Amino acid sequence: MIKVVRPRMTVENDYSKRWSVLLGALMFGMLVLVARAVNLQVLDRQFLQHEGHIRHDGLVSVAAHRGRLLDRSGELLAISTPVKSVWINPKEFDGSERDIKSLADVLGISTKEIHERIDDSSRGFIYIKRRISPELADQAIALGLSGVYADREFRRYYPAGEVTAHLIGFNNLEDDGQEGMELAHNDWLKGIPGQKWIMRDGKGHVIEDLENVRLPEPGKDLSLSIDQRLQYLAYRELKKAVIQNKARSGSLVLLDAKNGEVLAMVNQPSFNPNSRVKISGNVSRNRAMTDVFEPGSTIKPFVVACAMELGTVKQTTVFDTSPMHIGPNVVKDTHNYGALDVAHILQKSSNVGVSKIALNLPSSKFWAFYNNLGFGQPLETGFPGETSGRLSSDHNQWRPFQKATMAFGYGLSTSLLQLGRAYLALANDGVMPMVGLLKRDKPVETHQIMSSKTAISVRSMLENVVSREGTALKASVNGFRVAGKTGTVKKIGSRGGYTDNSYLALFAGMAPASDPRLVMIVMIDEPSAGEYYGGAVSAPVFSSVMEGALRLLNIPPDQEAQPPLVAVKDGVI
Repeated sequence: MIKVVRPRMTVENDYSKRWSVLLGALMFGMLVLVARAVNLQVLDRQFLQHEGHIRHDGLVSVAAHRGRLLDRSGELLAISTPVKSVWINPKEFDGSERDIKSLADVLGISTKEIHERIDDSSRGFIYIKRRISPELADQAIALGLSGVYADREFRRYYPAGEVTAHLIGFNNLEDDGQEGMELAHNDWLKGIPGQKWIMRDGKGHVIEDLENVRLPEPGKDLSLSIDQRLQYLAYRELKKAVIQNKARSGSLVLLDAKNGEVLAMVNQPSFNPNSRVKISGNVSRNRAMTDVFEPGSTIKPFVVACAMELGTVKQTTVFDTSPMHIGPNVVKDTHNYGALDVAHILQKSSNVGVSKIALNLPSSKFWAFYNNLGFGQPLETGFPGETSGRLSSDHNQWRPFQKATMAFGYGLSTSLLQLGRAYLALANDGVMPMVGLLKRDKPVETHQIMSSKTAISVRSMLENVVSREGTALKASVNGFRVAGKTGTVKKIGSRGGYTDNSYLALFAGMAPASDPRLVMIVMIDEPSAGEYYGGAVSAPVFSSVMEGALRLLNIPPDQEAQPPLVAVKDGVI
């Protein structure tokens, strides 16, 4: 057997070659890494900068300051104040139960609420509490919990609270208008958010503002027509009347007789727009503009005005107001007043009298007069949900009884502001300005509804309504001549037909009657404390608010002050 012995030198050479190859590979790898590093850091630095920006820089929105709402004198009705909102990135948040409790205690919420929001969210962003004071948000951030952040926002504040709630409306958490003027003029008020680049650290915390991409454009201010002093006065008196009469609700509008500006508009019940509690539509709607009702006897002055324009009656024209039959139907008054001239038909609010006046009018002319006054027509104020009311255009088919009921305010519907617009024509010598909720600096659109002679004549007859012999003595204002008309309207029941125990109490009037500056409409819905006539329930509200408004606006009296008058017990409609 032959034994082969390999040379020792061959084994050592093989080992040396392997080591050289490995060393060469390592050196080559190092050279590649060095070359790559030189390329990225010297020759092509933009790539790393871009990757760094992606991970540590971000483009964020900058909230714009919402415009203010002001009354006609510049008093604040709505303003935005700086606040902060605390949010969590659930993917970064790893706080213990103790940390969660500390955060909940600072923010005034329950730990359960925080758990629910974190556990139900797969997103990298979830609000924990929005629009809180900056100091409170800073306390939450000072806890040092990872994934907890605070951003600057604005919160809407309404200094007048319930007093202007129905008119101003309110915003949602995104600062968008939801009701009222906030919604109607949202685009004007909102402004345009800005954008900026920010730098975050490894944990995502903002450590530096890098660059403003676009500065936020603040929203524009808006001046309303209302006078905050008159608004508060009207709110106080209406609320008191609704409570005293145990009524379901109430509304009041006060207008500038010359240009149609709304100086006050209030409703009861009201709500607090500063509260974050959910507000129902039943409470938040502006009843003075969105709700309709049959105007009852407050429509009678326009029947007389139409007849006088057409020359079918004069103030001294006499009618027999004894109960009358129209087919199977009977029209009657609370008392049989016998023979009454036109002036006393308005003074006593005779259904029979105005029915006879209306039956003598051509249906087309009668309808056209109502239509020109704006009944059934939009107000065009831009207010969300404003109603047009209803006025049947099928006047050629009116039957005599339907025509009679239209004369004493049934068979058509109107909003409170629509009724106020119609009364502007009587107050403004036959010229009806369009109503508006914004302060006006230019002449307003007007419509000639009737001659000044007719308007002045009807207005003088309405002064007799506010007298001892009339139905609205309680609407009188000491030192001022007042013209107006009561209305007591039966409401339609849930099963159809008119009820005998549910009423609307109305009063529409103006002062000073010699040259009216203010027009006011008051409506109390379903008074249940005993009285329900417009002259007993709504007229006193008119008197209180009108007296204060005339004084606040420095309108001079147009008659000598009189001793207090005592009303006589009489039929009040």
